[in-house]
Amino acid sequence: MPDAYVKIIRREREILVAACDAEILGKTLRKNELVFEVRESFYKGSKMRIREAVALIRSATTANLVGLNIVKTAVKEGLVHPEAVIVISGVPHAQIVKI
Repeated sequence: MPDAYVKIIRREREILVAACDAEILGKTLRKNELVFEVRESFYKGSKMRIREAVALIRSATTANLVGLNIVKTAVKEGLVHPEAVIVISGVPHAQIVKI
């Protein structure tokens, strides 16, 4: 299974997990007027297997996911509804917010 970069940001009782497929870190995605940067400053944390990343996403209060492998696995695991996924330059992106 492929790798992802995962960064965890904790603030009080909030846990944000930012995860992207390893091969798209640092890329800029475009769709019409939308420009989405997969910035190292936001996404580059620990490099790990997708399965490990999903375990961390489960504990998050908010998650920001970008990349075919990480988003596909999150959908498969029931963490993201397929209709909540947007595609930018052929790359899936999803956000999770637990209320």
